[in-house]
Amino acid sequence: MDENLPKKELYSYQQTDLERIFKRLAANKPSYNLLYQLPTGGGKTVIFSEIARRFIEKTNKKVLILTHRIELSRQTSKMLTEFGVKTKIIDSKVKELEDQEDYDCFVAMVETLNNRLNDEVIKFPKVGLVIVDEAHYNSFRKLFHFFEECTMIGVTATPLSSNINLPMKDIYDELLVGHPIEYLIENGFLAKANTYSYDVGLGTLKIGINGDYTVKSSELLYTNALMQGKLLHAYKERAEGRKTLIFNNGINTSRQVLENFKDAKIPIRHIDSLISKSERVDALEWFKNTPGAVITSVGILTTGFDEPSIETIVLNRATRSPTLYYQMIGRGSRIWTNKKEFEVIDLGNNVARFGLWEAPVDWQKIFQFPTEYLESIISDEEIERYFVYRMPQAVKARFSKSEDISFDIKAAYEEVKKEGVKSAHVMEKSRSQHLKMVLDNAEDLPEALELSKLLYEDIDDRIRRYAYLIANSTRNYRDWLSDDYKGKLRREILREF
Repeated sequence: MDENLPKKELYSYQQTDLERIFKRLAANKPSYNLLYQLPTGGGKTVIFSEIARRFIEKTNKKVLILTHRIELSRQTSKMLTEFGVKTKIIDSKVKELEDQEDYDCFVAMVETLNNRLNDEVIKFPKVGLVIVDEAHYNSFRKLFHFFEECTMIGVTATPLSSNINLPMKDIYDELLVGHPIEYLIENGFLAKANTYSYDVGLGTLKIGINGDYTVKSSELLYTNALMQGKLLHAYKERAEGRKTLIFNNGINTSRQVLENFKDAKIPIRHIDSLISKSERVDALEWFKNTPGAVITSVGILTTGFDEPSIETIVLNRATRSPTLYYQMIGRGSRIWTNKKEFEVIDLGNNVARFGLWEAPVDWQKIFQFPTEYLESIISDEEIERYFVYRMPQAVKARFSKSEDISFDIKAAYEEVKKEGVKSAHVMEKSRSQHLKMVLDNAEDLPEALELSKLLYEDIDDRIRRYAYLIANSTRNYRDWLSDDYKGKLRREILREF
């Protein structure tokens, strides 16, 4: 331990949690496994660095910290050094550990350490505490049998395993919940999120074996012109001129965002896991130093990335992972100079699925009953049932000559029921109104066809409401109804001209 370094100051809530953690450790056997939850931005690295320092000081044993990314290893090592802890990173260059006695703490990547331990070229006879950063990842489990006699502390913002078949309660004896997001905002430790949601039809998305939406189906949805246009509209409406980080679920989507924003003269760079380290460093340095800069990214910035000057987070994707949801939004939550608030733009119905980022969460219940929690996540169909379509002002302007552009599907349905005719007449009444809107505002056939396409979101919204009324809301039926409606509208327009 380096006694010459200035003592690191901790916030009051961090001190409180530290006391709670050590109290639990003192009350249990040395092989006790404790899981600690604290929101992204709450200072988990600060807390477990102080845990390491105190543990070494009290027990004279060594500490091992496990991470899953090299960036996290470096950040952790730097923080430990600030706490006066002599630390060594075990990366791919470290083949043996002959200088083990020179260090009190080791920071290791999962795969590297697993190889060294299995090859028996590295052993840790004096390690008494293992700290697992981002403990919800399951890759760490392969190492646990090497440290069965050690105390283990897992640290995460979301105590929900990345594999539903391997719940965290099977590994950790207890969950200790830290101060919630709401408390950290109210006391000035995190910035307040102003959230804006734009309804998105997700019926074409498919769920993969990991329980989240597949990249392939996400790419098909989020690369299409309609969704790219919705993103650009949302950005201009809520975030233009603000430093913005966009999360996507596919490289093609992100590159399409890059091109569209460039065409709109918006300063933007793209980052994914395939670009070189130098390109990534250059892009992030540019982002840090450029007011109003935009980064469009894929996956890589969800953990281990800390840029407090971010003013807007855009979720240009849907996810069924609460961990990913909180991680993405958390990237914008750091307070900075005069920044006390940040914007969240949701283009994946994520807020409807998980609730507002700052809303209370019963993490104890999720820890104890993870399967029940995941099964209770609201379905996309249920979310879409409560969509309220609002025609964009730019589209409204194209139909300025129409006296009325609204249509009450439920009222029309009740009317046809009273008339004793088939419910399909609701769609005919709706289509007649759309046709009149086009004819009122079009000078010629090309403009009429263009206007009809501007109505597609309104058409799909009406069809969705109609399908629920007749209790036939299957995706196939709605898709057929949409194609039929649009085809008939087009033929009627052609006849009129």
